[in-house]
Amino acid sequence: MIRDAYDVVVVGGGPAGSMSARHAAAGGASVLLLEKDRDLGLPVRCAEGVGKEALDRYVDPDPRWISSKLGNVRFTAPDGTQVDLLTNTVGYILNRRVFDHELGRQAAQAGAQVITKAYVNGLLTRNGTVQGVKIKLPDRSLEVKAKIVIGADGIESRVGRWAGLRTHWAPKDFETCYQMTLGGIEVDEDFVDCHFGNDVAPGGYAWVFPKGKDIANVGCGVSVSRTNGKNAKQWLEQFVEHHFPKASVLACVAGGVPAGKLPKKLHGNGFMIVGDAAAMANPLTGGGITNALAAGKVAGEVAAGAIRKESWNEKVLAEFSQRWDKGWGNDQRRFYMIKEAVHHLSDDTFNRAAHILCKMPLQDRTLKKVFMTTLAHDPKILIEIARSFV
Repeated sequence: MIRDAYDVVVVGGGPAGSMSARHAAAGGASVLLLEKDRDLGLPVRCAEGVGKEALDRYVDPDPRWISSKLGNVRFTAPDGTQVDLLTNTVGYILNRRVFDHELGRQAAQAGAQVITKAYVNGLLTRNGTVQGVKIKLPDRSLEVKAKIVIGADGIESRVGRWAGLRTHWAPKDFETCYQMTLGGIEVDEDFVDCHFGNDVAPGGYAWVFPKGKDIANVGCGVSVSRTNGKNAKQWLEQFVEHHFPKASVLACVAGGVPAGKLPKKLHGNGFMIVGDAAAMANPLTGGGITNALAAGKVAGEVAAGAIRKESWNEKVLAEFSQRWDKGWGNDQRRFYMIKEAVHHLSDDTFNRAAHILCKMPLQDRTLKKVFMTTLAHDPKILIEIARSFV
């Protein structure tokens, strides 16, 4: 039974939303978590890769939602040259459906009420302050009041826009993505494989994320500004036909990733936005799971604190934006600058860099040494990087 009013209403049951609900409830707030789909974790719109160290900060790893463990990265240049990096950093390929269910369960265990098939189609506002949400359920529509609304409604987010924030991105700062889960293929289970090139995924990259000895998530992200007349599905079909012509397609999913700068504001009177709704994914890689978990934790804590203070105006909720910027802002800005440079490099530049790196001893290939060695052997690459900022 949905009540008429809650301290906090969270819109969206992905990682950012469930973490927001969990930590707000753990802090003593009454919380309603609303998910528009019938199940948390569906549809899966994610390559499902995440770093172990980052994930461990927010949840305890569970074999039920870990498909595989990874420790190394392979970059494939446009001409097919492969460069392996032994990162010594364990990563996971998740089962997002099970993972998201577990996050929702933890939110409920903390005291949040979780409702699926609940479509939020508007906000309740008064004098510039968000005061609740309008909900469409399968059998009825209703309004629920809230002291704080947290928008965790993904890249299609409307909560931020309804609340008056600018949450759209320039075409160059948005990646359109398509992914297939392929079976019956040969993959190197120890490596995440990333392929670059204007004939592979212009303005982005294609990935092969192993989930077992003969199964992998294979996808690509393409800059909306550089699709060259083909959509992400067509780019991926071309890639799969070349690399995995005999594969069985077990599942397909389309989506998008914000790869731009954060909105100037993440909060206002009575509301905050988190996760992909706030463009919090890594602009370079498109990875957003751990950033979503981090943002949800901070937003939930700030919301609970505001309820205890009995004040949830823009000034009070500014703590969320301040904490996010202090903890993650510099990384976001740095990765955005790197993305702007890397995604504008020519195929010839990628190939030259790969040829240089292949001559390095494998044990010396740290990210820093890779970068410095490439520049030392081919300073013209630095000039090309600089041009991307002009």
